[in-house]
Parts: sequence; C-alpha cells; structure tokens
Amino acid sequence: LEMEENQITLDSLEQGTANPAFSFEGEKRHYEDCGGPCSKSWEERREGKGRFSSYFRKALQPASKAKHFCKVHGKVLRRVVLGLLGVAYLCYFIAACYLNFQRALALVVMTAVVAFFICWDIFKKHSGAKVLLLLHPIGKCFQKSWQWLKWLLWVALLAGLIVWLALDTGRNPEQLISLGGFCFLVLFLFACSKHHSAVSWRAVFWGLGLEFLLGLFILRTTPGTQAFQWLGDQIQYFLGYTTAGSSFVFGNTLIEEVFAFQTLPIIVFFSCVMSILYYLGVMQWLILKISWLLQVSMGTTPTETLSVAGNIFVGQTEAPLLIRPYLIDMTLSEIHAVMTGGFSTIAGSVMGAYISFGIDAASLIAASVMAAPCALAMAKLVYPEVEESKFKGKASIRLSSGEEQNILEAASNGAAASVSLVANIAANLIAFLAVLEFINATLRWFGKMVDIEGLTFQVICSYVLMPVAFLMGADWADSPLVAELLGMKIFLNEFVAYQQLATYKKNRLMGLEEWDGNRKQWISERAESITTFALCGFANLSSIGITLGGLASMVPQRKGDLASVVLRALLTGICVSMLNACLAGLLHVPTEVGDCTMFFSTTNFSSTSYTMYTCCKQLFASSVLQNGTLSFTGSWAEQAESVLWLTECCGHYNHTSC
Repeated sequence: LEMEENQITLDSLEQGTANPAFSFEGEKRHYEDCGGPCSKSWEERREGKGRFSSYFRKALQPASKAKHFCKVHGKVLRRVVLGLLGVAYLCYFIAACYLNFQRALALVVMTAVVAFFICWDIFKKHSGAKVLLLLHPIGKCFQKSWQWLKWLLWVALLAGLIVWLALDTGRNPEQLISLGGFCFLVLFLFACSKHHSAVSWRAVFWGLGLEFLLGLFILRTTPGTQAFQWLGDQIQYFLGYTTAGSSFVFGNTLIEEVFAFQTLPIIVFFSCVMSILYYLGVMQWLILKISWLLQVSMGTTPTETLSVAGNIFVGQTEAPLLIRPYLIDMTLSEIHAVMTGGFSTIAGSVMGAYISFGIDAASLIAASVMAAPCALAMAKLVYPEVEESKFKGKASIRLSSGEEQNILEAASNGAAASVSLVANIAANLIAFLAVLEFINATLRWFGKMVDIEGLTFQVICSYVLMPVAFLMGADWADSPLVAELLGMKIFLNEFVAYQQLATYKKNRLMGLEEWDGNRKQWISERAESITTFALCGFANLSSIGITLGGLASMVPQRKGDLASVVLRALLTGICVSMLNACLAGLLHVPTEVGDCTMFFSTTNFSSTSYTMYTCCKQLFASSVLQNGTLSFTGSWAEQAESVLWLTECCGHYNHTSC
C-alpha cells in the first residue's frame, strides 16, 4: 500500500511534484531519525528545493514552447528550409554557369535530370489521375487498332534495322561476324529452353531491343560516348581518394608495389560509399526507376525485375536481399531470372578494382547497364513462365531500407561488411592461381610424355573456345588469347581474367612488339573491347556455391528448387556476357590514328607507345628497297626526314626494311 502511494504519475510530473521519496513525509522521517536538524532544518531544505524546481521549470519554458511550435508547424518549417536551400542552390548554379558554362556543363546535366524527376513526381502526384482519365478514350481507340498496328511497327523496325546494318557493315565487313555470333547465341539458348512453346517473345524482343538501343547510344552517339566516358573518368577520380586512407594505414611503398594493398582497399571504400547511398535512399530510388522501365516494356513481374535491376549496382547475393520477403512465393522461372541477373553482371565494389587494373571504366559501366535487359530477356527465353505468379499485375513492391540509425553507422557497416568480401577475393586469388599453376604443371608433364611442349590450361582453352571468340568478333589472330581469357573467367573467375587482360592492354599501350617470337604480347583495341564485355559477369563455376549459399540462407525451405535451376542460370549468364560482347563488336568504331608525320616531328623517340608502334608500322609498309636504294610511297615520299624516322623506328622494332 505504501509503495502504491509513493508511485510517480505523469500528472504529478507535469505539476512539478517532487519525488515522494524526498517528500514532506520523507524529510520528516529523516528529521526524527537524526533526532533533530542534521545540517539545515527540513523546512528550509524543502523550501530551497521548491524554489529550485520552480526556477528550473521557468528556464525550460522557452525550449518547451519552441518544441511545441516546431511540432505544430513542422510542414511549414520544412517547406521554408527546403525553399531557402533551393534558392541558395539556384544562386550557386547561376554563378557557376555565368563564370564558366563549359566547366559547369556536368552540373547543368545533373541538375536537369534531378529537376525532371522532381517535376515528374509532383505532376504524377497532383495531375496524374486526371491526365490518365483524359487519355483513356485515346488509349481505348489505340487498343482496338493495336493488333494490326503492332505488326506494322515490327515490320518498320525490322526494315530500319536491316537498312542500317547494310549501310553500317558496308564500311567494316568484320562487324557481320559479331552479328552472326549474336544470332547464333540466341538460337542456342532457345534450343536449351525448358518450355519452347511457352516463351514470351515480348520479353525477349523488348529485352534485346533495349540492350541494342543502350549499346547504340553508349558506343555510337557522341552524347552517349561523352557521358559514359565522363562518368568513367569521375569514378576513376573518385576511387583515387582511396589512396588517402590506404597510404595512411599501409604506407606509400606497399600500396605502390603490392597488389593486395593497392587494389583491395578500393573495395572497402566503394562498399562504404554504397552503404551510405543505400541509407540515403539514392540506390533504392535509382533501382526502382530502372526496374519500372524494364517491367513496363518487357511485361515481367516486379520481383524478378527489381532484383535484376539491382544487380547493375550490387552483387549476386546482395541484390536478392531487395526482394527477400517475396522469395518464398516466387515461381521457378522468377528464381531463374534472379540467378541469371546475378551471373550476368558484376558488383559495383569489384568494378572499382577492375578499373584500378587499367580496364576501361566506360566499357565496364556500359556492360553492366546493357546486361540487365539482356539477362531478363534470355532468362525468359531459357526458362519461360508456366506457373501462375503471385506477383503478376502487382504495380510495385516495397523496398526495405537499412537498419542504420545515422549516416556514420551506415558508413561503418559498409566498410565492415566489405572485409569478408576482400578476404574472400584474396583467398580465392591465392587458391585459384595456385591451382592453375598445379594444373599447368600436371598438363606439361603429361604433354612431355608424348612430346607435346608447353601444354597448359590456357592453351587448351585457346583451342576449345577459339571459335566462340571468333564468333564474338575478335580477329582470328587474337582469338586464341581471347579464348584463353574466356576460359579463365568461366573455370576460375573474372578477377584473374581481368588481371591478364590488363597486362595485354598495358603491353599494347607501351608500344611493345605485337609478336615476341611465336607468342602474341597483346590484342587489338577491338578485341580488348569485346573481351571487356565478355568477362563482365560473375558466371563462373565458383559462383554456383556463392549463389546457392546466399539464396538458401534466405529461403532454406527452397534449397531443392534453387539447385534445380542454378546450372541453367549459369549457362544463361555466360551467354548473356557473350551477347554483350557480340554487340560491342558490332558497334565498335576503330580509333583513327592521327597524322603520323606530325607525331614523328614532335616526338623524341626515347620511349615507345601504341601510337608510335602504329605509325612505325605505316612507315615500314611504305618503305621500298630496290637495287640497294631506299624509297617511300604515299605521303611519306614527300617527307625529307623519312629516312631518319625509319632509323629511329628500327631502334625499337624489327622489320625487313631495317
């Protein structure tokens, strides 16, 4: 009973009543126990405490009123703050454009994109329903004519594509090989289809069409090429900031000389940044926009589309986390699409590592973006939908946000999560390179038994996969090396393959001789581009365990279903990367060599480069030796210093003219 009387209530707190444990009765009891006043009389102490409590409440009144005001007028205050920030940014934007518009061009593009989406969201929220109501009669009329209009549109598109291909490939006939390889791979995947009669051709054609349009925009149009080149350059600059952290921890010597300390810290930094973007909701917004485009055009369900769109930015086990609550109810076709998306793309974190090798950043970004619609299309070709999906017709699904409380926790969690990825990559590199050397030693031993010298895993791959490399568009001379890299990617992993590709690219840019005896030291620029696209994906044998382990931990009750489709998804993922490579070969534009005479007149010949190698080859080809007299043909005949330049070229490269 005494305890109940002494309980504190919210009413007593609001009225300022002191704790009953220190109330009048408590003070009196204390006074009696002391046998009189201990220091001050209990009346004086109680009076002093009452005055302090009154002053404290008065001091807190302004803060309480301010808090109440902010709570009542929260929306208005938020709009005022956003308005002030908007005005401040507008002033900054105008100043930047006024001072140097060319320098501020990137800022203008980003501002225009953000402004467009903000205006679109506002328009959709306030006027979307009214506009749809107004357009309903037009849509109804269009729907009636769609049956014959659809075929007319397809015929027009096909005719336009044929005319464009005829005009475009007339200048570079080797592009037709890439086109033939593209068609062959699509037919091969159709032959491997689980249900031939159930294929949704709308999803297939729309997916391939979107892939082609993206490739055309990125690789052929000036705005697309410049935009992705600029984006690639910015990512390279951005990844360069990793040096500040890694040099402080490991020292400049280690990060310059040791691969592990040079490349792997980039993954930590990139993972940290991605985690921050997830916390801010930027990644969810971007993924939703891309998945909406794919879903509307291809007619796929929102769950599988969202996962494939997420694979553009995150890895094969992270993307399914976006749709984790829905995995248990997804059909086998949808699960196959989720797996195919994971095998067909690479994560943004490891992309940073490949860029640090020297692989072209714009090509890697383009390959990841182009792979999304192609992966979804080929997944629906190989494993068509024959079940009734619970998500068909569903407008959208909810995306879960992170559990972090603030941006610092998000950054810390992202960096910590990357530690296991870095350790996994380092362990795999050690294991796979060691196993590869053991396999090569074993094959060399078996080869010596029958007088075959130099038999290795790479040599076997170069022979077995050489026709595939040639079909993708690589020259016949480059096909063995491209096939070797494909074998590394499929049977080992793409990390090892990209390392070797970076070595070939470095040799070419350094201007080394193309052939060192019977060994080719580098591949052409066209073959480099094709290989970059072909390697861009997690489709390798070791990824089977990663995919099954990741998905089985989310839905352990569907382990059997996951295992039944994983090999088919792996094959589809391998072919998706090859289809991207075929498209890169079809759309590749050779880099034009500048004026070699101008180059030779300004260079000092102290070091070699790819431009020097190309110009020296031109000079060698134009030189003619008759009856002991050296002469030149073409534009080189007009140059008085041609003999001097030929002497300098002979100092670096071997040729019969030397």
